[in-house]
Amino acid sequence: MIIVAVAIGIFAGVFSWAFYYGMVDQRMETAIKTEVSHIQIHQGKYLQNPDIANLIPDIKEKKERIDTMNVVHSTSVRIIQNGMVTSAETGSGITIMGIVAEEEKQVTNLFTKVIEGQYLEGVKRNPIVIGHELAEKLNVKLHSKLVVTMQQLDGTMTSSLFRIAGIFKTSNSMFDETNAFVKAEDLRRITNMNNDQGHEIAVLLNENSAVKETVSHLSREFPGFDVKSWREIMPEVSLLERSMDVSMYFILIIILLALGFGIVNTMLMAVLDRVKELGMLMSVGMNKRRIFFMIMLETVFLSLTGGVAGIIVGYAVSAITSATGIDLASLSQGIERLGFESVVYPVIDIGIILKVTILVIITGLVAAIYPAIKAIKMRPAEALRIDM
Repeated sequence: MIIVAVAIGIFAGVFSWAFYYGMVDQRMETAIKTEVSHIQIHQGKYLQNPDIANLIPDIKEKKERIDTMNVVHSTSVRIIQNGMVTSAETGSGITIMGIVAEEEKQVTNLFTKVIEGQYLEGVKRNPIVIGHELAEKLNVKLHSKLVVTMQQLDGTMTSSLFRIAGIFKTSNSMFDETNAFVKAEDLRRITNMNNDQGHEIAVLLNENSAVKETVSHLSREFPGFDVKSWREIMPEVSLLERSMDVSMYFILIIILLALGFGIVNTMLMAVLDRVKELGMLMSVGMNKRRIFFMIMLETVFLSLTGGVAGIIVGYAVSAITSATGIDLASLSQGIERLGFESVVYPVIDIGIILKVTILVIITGLVAAIYPAIKAIKMRPAEALRIDM
């Protein structure tokens, strides 16, 4: 029974860890590859004060310099405007991103999320790509007309007519509701901006591990500009990543704590059921140290047997579900508001398996101490007189 209890508990710990690790990993991938990229460069304090006049001059030359770095996969120049989009029925505040489609395809995978129409194609003049949530909010469909009101470079407000070329849907419904994408050349023309200005350079690296070093290098390369990593731009995702391990340790410790009390109870009963046998062993000369280690060894074997069984089952279930995915469609509306995918693919980490194994061994050792002490405190003469 204790082996089964340990196996079930460890299985729950391993699978839960893999499940939540998969959720966080997918959220990070979405944040980097769909929303912000690894690094963003802005003028001064643009993120604190997103004024249209806070432009990066000679932006093409800076982009070309960044492209020559070995760690850089690709870059994209963006123009960003906060404005109002209006349909025939209603309106909504949005962030308008002016992009070069071919550049953006190398930095983000948003073009793969288009569920209707095309990515800034199929419309001759002023195409716009909006999120599925925004389309529903405005009650519009493919090729519908939208009026976008924004600020020109001199501070004058202006309105322009756009036609929906595509509708995208990501795992983050808040992103879908508040962002729209247009051609950079159209946005420059409307805002009276020249061709060598922009608000943002998005940088996608070959490896996420190179982010910190690259941010430091770019900060030295472009003094006076604001170079930030995705962790700084989206601190909530970074916090989620850092807190995941801590949360899972707490969950696993609670599981092991419950199992520890179960082990103590089982081994204590085993010791009390063997009082006469233990008394006989001590009578024929077995010292207390050997009895202590005998009880400890039995407990560790019980824990390891159940622990290994739980780890194997947890690993197998995690491996199967990492290929098939776990569909959370019934919860999709809620979790998509937080930016999580509705289908979760657990991620198996050998490091997790090793950590769980070590914790199981420690739990078995700690749980065995009290029953073992109880055993060595017996007096052989009294133990032999007990009628079991």
